[in-house]
Amino acid sequence: MTIKREHINRLSSQVIGAAIEVHKILGPGLLESAYEESLAHELHLRGLSVERQKSLPLVYKDKPLDCGYRLDLVVENAIILELKSCDTIEPIHKAQVLTYLKLSGLSLGLLLNFNVPVMREGIVRLVNELSENSRSARSE
Repeated sequence: MTIKREHINRLSSQVIGAAIEVHKILGPGLLESAYEESLAHELHLRGLSVERQKSLPLVYKDKPLDCGYRLDLVVENAIILELKSCDTIEPIHKAQVLTYLKLSGLSLGLLLNFNVPVMREGIVRLVNELSENSRSARSE
C-alpha cells in the first residue's frame, strides 16, 4: 500500500509540474479545451500515458446506463484530472470529482482551475479512500 501511495504522489507531483508549465506558457483566460489538449501534450512529453475524454460507465441496480459521463484526463490509469477555467472552484466541482473517483474506483483526483493568476492557487487534491468496511471520499 505504501508503494502505491508513493507512486501516486510522484505521479501527482509530475502532473502538477506539467499543469504549472502549461499555465506559465498559456496564462489564464482560455477555454478548458485548450488547457486539456496542452496538458495532455505536456504529460506525453514527460513520458506519461494519458487518456482524454475517457468514458465513465454508470451502473444503476445492475443496469449499465449510457449517461455520457467523460473524464477530462486520466493519467497512468491512476489519477483523474478535471480541468476548469472559471472564476472560483465551487463545492459542486469538488463533488463532481469525488463522484468520479467513487464511480471509477481510482484513489486520486486533481481539480485544476487554470483561470487563476498563479497555478498553485487553482489546484485542489481530492482523495477516494477505501477502508475495509466502507468507501469514503474527501478533499485534502
